[in-house]
Amino acid sequence: MVSNFDVIVIGVGMAGLNIARRTRAAGKSVAVVDELPYGGTCMLRGCDPKKVLVGAAEVIDWQRRMQGNGIVGQAQIDWGELMQFKRTFTDNPPKMLEKSLSKSGVTTLYGSAQFIDENTIQVGDETLVGENIVIATGAKPRPLRFSGEELVASSTNFLELETLPERLVFIGGGYIAFEFAHIAARAGAKVTILEMMPRSLPAFDPDLVDMLIEATNEIGIDIQFETKVNAVERGDNGELIIKATSSGTEQTFKADLAVHGAGRVPAVDGLELQKANIEYGKRGIVVNEHLQSVSNPAIYAAGDVAATEGIPLTPVAVAEAFTVASNVLKGNGRTADYTGTPSVVFTIPALARVGMTEEEARERGLQFTVNHQKSSNWYSSRRTNEKHTGFKVLIEEGTGLILGAHLLGAHAGEAINMFVLAIRHGITASDLKRTIYVHPAETTDISYML
Repeated sequence: MVSNFDVIVIGVGMAGLNIARRTRAAGKSVAVVDELPYGGTCMLRGCDPKKVLVGAAEVIDWQRRMQGNGIVGQAQIDWGELMQFKRTFTDNPPKMLEKSLSKSGVTTLYGSAQFIDENTIQVGDETLVGENIVIATGAKPRPLRFSGEELVASSTNFLELETLPERLVFIGGGYIAFEFAHIAARAGAKVTILEMMPRSLPAFDPDLVDMLIEATNEIGIDIQFETKVNAVERGDNGELIIKATSSGTEQTFKADLAVHGAGRVPAVDGLELQKANIEYGKRGIVVNEHLQSVSNPAIYAAGDVAATEGIPLTPVAVAEAFTVASNVLKGNGRTADYTGTPSVVFTIPALARVGMTEEEARERGLQFTVNHQKSSNWYSSRRTNEKHTGFKVLIEEGTGLILGAHLLGAHAGEAINMFVLAIRHGITASDLKRTIYVHPAETTDISYML
């Protein structure tokens, strides 16, 4: 059976959902297809459920920090109950989204999509022809390419654990590893991170990363740098044996669970892109400034699967979805604007950035001043006994524009948004400094950072 649509969307995460809804609202015939439950990584297998677990870990951290300062007793995480609470955020959305899409007139399909030609896909027994086809399949864990890779759990597996293992090893030291390590350690697990590079989190300010690593070590997380995993084996007693090389020396780590934390790659395997003349590379589908395939004008891509300037984050995927929907409906008149895109590692404390690092600003030949300070002796840190807080703000000489802002602290993920507004809309440092903030709130500190 062959069905024709104005728009076919492959992938029903935040990018795909927004494209389908907007094009359908404009009167287009629309079909969506996904081999996974509707909702995407962020809603079901990533950001949202992760932040639920972070919330519990924050309670433990806050309670421990305030011991001897008016708080008594020891709170602890009941992992099973926490998982039940997490599922209240993830169990219902797929059915609700399917119902909502169907009610609006979108054809909803489940299954693996493969291209047959430049504007046709096959989904099971269904053949779909689209005037435009949008690929929004997101990303998947990077292949580890060592013996025993199949024994390594994914981040999705971690978020579905019914019980928390006593010993965890994270392979790779990126966002996922650090965030999950902070959760697991505060839930009582013994945690090790194996990072093959000499530093972690290279996209963030190195001085603040050093402070975060100090905080990470203090809660008992063992970070092994320049350690390359070569194989994972199952021992006789069921434990995992992780074989690695560090400084030319063979090392062995034992764990009850090993978790993939070595990054993600665009999810294009199985789409048969070559049959549709769709150019793609390591960073994903190659698109122009309108997010249209450079090799097949019937195809658009948005989110983590597209090779754009945007970093792989949900708000970027949504912004790209708006761009694609507009271009599909009105012709290529819109481009994505990535100015002032923030990024946060939701560890405890959280690490946030927006704009340029010092190195990036210097590479561009910019003249700027740097305001950098540890702030654990500030009121906002002392009142909750935070030991590891700090900031770095880059201000351009002459214009007073903020080039970059980097924050470490419990409220970094919220306070960074003030700098996002400043960078995106050209608000100067003096404008921010003169702003009257709520006191005593954490954003009040911004005026002292400038």
